[in-house]
Amino acid sequence: SSGINTEYGKQWYQRRVRGGKRVIVLKQMPSGLLLVTGPYKINGVPLRRVDQAYVIATSTKVELPALPAISDEMFKRKGKPTKNEKEMFVDNAGDNSYKISDEKVALQKQVDALVVPAVKKVDMLQSYLRSRFTLTKGQFPHEMKF
Repeated sequence: SSGINTEYGKQWYQRRVRGGKRVIVLKQMPSGLLLVTGPYKINGVPLRRVDQAYVIATSTKVELPALPAISDEMFKRKGKPTKNEKEMFVDNAGDNSYKISDEKVALQKQVDALVVPAVKKVDMLQSYLRSRFTLTKGQFPHEMKF
């Protein structure tokens, strides 16, 4: 833990990973990364682990219900199988594409079903999450009150 206040249900700006999208922090993972979601149904940000250095905290809080158990292992991708000597030079472009597992899709829908009603309870938060976070010339995030 880096000493950053990672309150459960707090709304944050995600700076780099998803291009200025606004997200909700669900929890801090055992690895130290933050588990965030858009929710996907509102602004297209899926369940994702993000380093604390890539987010800016705001003062907005959302009361969230108990979430399903989510661990770091759910986000690890399976290693690519090693090729033998004959397959090494064969181009298999179709095999390299990443497919989202049905388990992750079901988990995203389950989390969205819990988070979206909580977001709708807060006045104007749904449209706020849909908009992007941007800074213009002369604006400094460390001098702002979010």
